[in-house]
Amino acid sequence: MSTGSSTVEAAVRAERTRLLSGLLRDLRELADVAVTTMRAEIPSYDALGPAFHADVRDQVVKHYRAKLGVLLEDRTVTLDDISFTRRAAMRRARAGVPLADYINAFRVGQQVFWEAVVARAGPAFAGREAALSLATPLMRYCDFASTHAANAYMEFQQYAGAEAVRESRDLLETLLAGSAPARGRELAAAQAHGLGPDARTPLLVVIAVLAEPSADPEDARHSACAAITRIAGNGTRTLSVVRQSEIVAIPVLGPGSGPEELCDRLQDVVRNLAGEGIRLAMGVSTVSAGAAQIPQGYLEARAVLDFVPEEGGVAALPRITPFQYLALKADDTARNLVHPRITALLSEDRARGGVLTATIRAFAAADLNLRATAERLQIHPNTAQYRLRRIQERTGRSLRSINDLVELLVAIALHDAQPAIGSPTNTGRKRLAAATDEGRGRSDVPSFHEPR
Repeated sequence: MSTGSSTVEAAVRAERTRLLSGLLRDLRELADVAVTTMRAEIPSYDALGPAFHADVRDQVVKHYRAKLGVLLEDRTVTLDDISFTRRAAMRRARAGVPLADYINAFRVGQQVFWEAVVARAGPAFAGREAALSLATPLMRYCDFASTHAANAYMEFQQYAGAEAVRESRDLLETLLAGSAPARGRELAAAQAHGLGPDARTPLLVVIAVLAEPSADPEDARHSACAAITRIAGNGTRTLSVVRQSEIVAIPVLGPGSGPEELCDRLQDVVRNLAGEGIRLAMGVSTVSAGAAQIPQGYLEARAVLDFVPEEGGVAALPRITPFQYLALKADDTARNLVHPRITALLSEDRARGGVLTATIRAFAAADLNLRATAERLQIHPNTAQYRLRRIQERTGRSLRSINDLVELLVAIALHDAQPAIGSPTNTGRKRLAAATDEGRGRSDVPSFHEPR
C-alpha cells in the first residue's frame, strides 16, 4: 500500500470519527429536529399530545445514541442495542398509531440523521468519503430496527385484540375454577388455544411476576404477556393473561414438542425481556394431561416461584426429579439428620471449589464406574480413585455402598439449599438452580439462573 493511499484512508477515518463525535455531542438538538419533522410529515403523530411527543423524542434519542455507538465501534447492530424498542412499539399500538405511520417515523428519523451527516461532511474529499462510508451501515441499522419494531408492534396488536373482548381473561378464570367452557365465545376461545373440553393435549401452567420494581408495572406486565403469547412456536397463540399482579399462561404441548423445549423457549423469553428492562420471576408446573388439571398446575407454578433467584429467572418443575424436589422442600430437621462428618466435608469442599462434591455426583451419574467417572471429570482414573478414598476417610461412607451413596447425595442436595459462606442468608429462592441442572445432566448452573 502506497504512502499516499494510507494518508487518504487515515484522513477519511479521522473525518468519520469527527462526524460521529459531533453528532453525538449535538444528539439532543438533532432529536428535536427529528420530532418536529415527524409531526410535520405524519398527521397521526402531530395529533397526539405532549406526553406522546416526549416519548417519541426519548425514543429518537435512544435510537440515535445506539446508532452512533454501533458506528463508532464499527460493528453490526444487535437486538441488545435496541432492546428498548419492544415497549415503545407496544405504546404506539396502544395509542392507535397505524403501523405504516410508526414505520414511517423510522424513515423520517433516518432521513434527519443522514442530512445531518451530509451537512457536517463539508465539501472536502475526506469529508464526503467519510459520509459515504456511513451510508450502508446506516441503512442496515434502520432496516434492522424498523423490522424488529414492526414485529413487536404486530405481536402486541394481536395480543391486545384478544384482550379487548375479554375472552382470554374469562376463559382463564373458568379453567382455574376447574370448569370447562360450554358454549359461545368462551368455548371458541378455548378451542382456538387447544383447550377445548374434549382436548387431551398435554399442557403446562406458567406464572410470571415482576422480579424487580418497574416505573410502569402495568406496561411491563402487558409487554411480557404479549411476548409469552407467542411461545407455542407453531403459529398458534398461547393463552396468556395479565391477572392482577401476575401473568398466567397455559401453553399446550404440540405434536413432537416436549416440556424441555417449551421451558427453553420460556427461558429465552425471560432473557430477552431482561435485556429490555423487564425482569421476570417465572414458575412452571409439571405436565398436565388436560384442562381438568389446570387448577393443580396453577398451584404448582405458584409454589415453585419461591425457588426463583431474586434477580429473576425460570423455575421449571419438568427439569427436576422427585428426589431433587423433596430435597429442596426439606426443613431444618432433615438437615440436622445429616452426620456432622458429612456436613464438615461438604462445607470445607464448597470453600475449596467443590471438587469432592463433583466427584460424588459424577460417580453416581456413571453408575459407580470408576473409568467413566474419570472421563466425566476429565481426570486420570488414579486421581478419581484417590478422591473416593479421601471421601470415605473423611465421612466413613463408601461410595460403592448404595445406602451410603444415597445418604451422600441427599446431604449434597440439602447442602446446596444453604447459602455459601459470606452470602445473604435469605436465599430460599435460589435453591432450585443446582438441582435443575443436575436433573438435566448439565454442569452449567447459569442456565437456570438467567437472566443475570
